[in-house]
Amino acid sequence: MGATVILKKGEGRTLKRGGAWIFDNEIARVEGGFQNGDIVEVQDFDGYFMGWGFYNPQSKISVRMMSRKRENTITEAFLEKRVRNAWEYRKQTVDTACCRVIFGEADWLPGLVVDKFADVLVVESLALGIDRLKPVILDKLCGVLAEDGIKIRGIYERSDAKVRLQEGMERFKGIIGEPFDTKVEIVENGVKYIVDVEEGQKTGFFLDQKYNRQAIRRLCPGKTVLDCFTHTGSFALNAGMAGARSVLGVDASMTAIAQAQENAALNGLSDRVRFRCADVFELLPELEQKGETYDVVILDPPAFTKSRNSVKGAVKGYREINLRGMKLVRDGGFLATCSCSHFMNPELFAKTIREAAHGAHKRLLQVEFRTQASDHPILWAAEESYYLKFYIFQVCEEV
Repeated sequence: MGATVILKKGEGRTLKRGGAWIFDNEIARVEGGFQNGDIVEVQDFDGYFMGWGFYNPQSKISVRMMSRKRENTITEAFLEKRVRNAWEYRKQTVDTACCRVIFGEADWLPGLVVDKFADVLVVESLALGIDRLKPVILDKLCGVLAEDGIKIRGIYERSDAKVRLQEGMERFKGIIGEPFDTKVEIVENGVKYIVDVEEGQKTGFFLDQKYNRQAIRRLCPGKTVLDCFTHTGSFALNAGMAGARSVLGVDASMTAIAQAQENAALNGLSDRVRFRCADVFELLPELEQKGETYDVVILDPPAFTKSRNSVKGAVKGYREINLRGMKLVRDGGFLATCSCSHFMNPELFAKTIREAAHGAHKRLLQVEFRTQASDHPILWAAEESYYLKFYIFQVCEEV
């Protein structure tokens, strides 16, 4: 930890509010030698100590902070404490059979995600500095889990996101350590799934919707349900397990649909929960034209925007699917709708839904508003950690 990053006067506002990032245009100079990804001391323009973080001048996010106290240097003991704190938090807040164990900046391990699927870990490393610390962190995590009788049989790395290129790293995907079967059976909310940690999206399964999937169950007994962007069938299967009369899950990926069908069979739901490979944007108008309606419509789309520059187009997409979805809900039925894009902020998402309701000539009664599961904690000082917005509405005809 030989180099010192010194901020410009008046900069570091996000950092001073408790955030974890320092951008390249906030830095006045760097004193001392370093290699990209090294731990550095961060000082304000006047020499005031701001903390320890790792520095990568190749990235727009040049420094990612790990500690605010001078005595908390980044040692193996420090990393073990971070991991232990993260695990203890999960034990107190969520079902840990399957959960996100480490959530980057929110756990003060910036750029690192680790998901636990039964006895398998899936890791995603998105920053150079944390990538260099990753072997130690994973070793400490396995040790902490072993103390609770959890023996990890395999670790798979899914560091294949494009953002790694911006950090000067290659994209990587593969097993860490000994080979193991990368198709893992898990149970969530009483539903069984086969999670393909090698070929599935992201880390293989979207854990952030765990309790939102549970929330739609009370609406589904005896009902007809349409689950759009079903991926591997998670909302559809929860509806089926809750006693829905019939469920149709739709996704554009044939691979996802095949896995959803496998999951339906695994739960004995193939007779009531079926799946269709189709483009949701094309299918919803087609269903409307045919006069189809449903008691419950679920919209769980992928992020339509991953940057501020594409928000305008995303708003159009969210407005369109919500308008179409509302038109397919029977009078007095329910719509569950969400956005997983950080850049689609809560106010803008609510405004977009309101515009969709106006266009569809529907009245909305808000049943509840939810966000990501608590194993994806929202760090209030870091707005990027808050990304999932989830509404349930009763949809009524205008009177």
